[in-house]
Amino acid sequence: MTDDELRQLVSSNARAIQALSDSIAELTNDRLEAQRVAQTERAELRQAMIGIANLVSALDSDRPTILRKLNSIEGKVDRILEQGEDAD
Repeated sequence: MTDDELRQLVSSNARAIQALSDSIAELTNDRLEAQRVAQTERAELRQAMIGIANLVSALDSDRPTILRKLNSIEGKVDRILEQGEDAD
């Protein structure tokens, strides 16, 4: 193998190694970006879950009030129906 051929081989190998290194760096950057996006989405999901839990908790605490109101409405409807039956 001549010196010129050896230099070309070394140069070719250097370009191949640089291309591989660039590819690895790009993949690493893509992976890091995907991790950042996933972390942000997990944080948003966590906030949404907390909001839903708070909403459900608030509904549970309002349930007695809602049931009282429904019972009151039911009582009024019953009285109106009874009055209608008495009028017939």
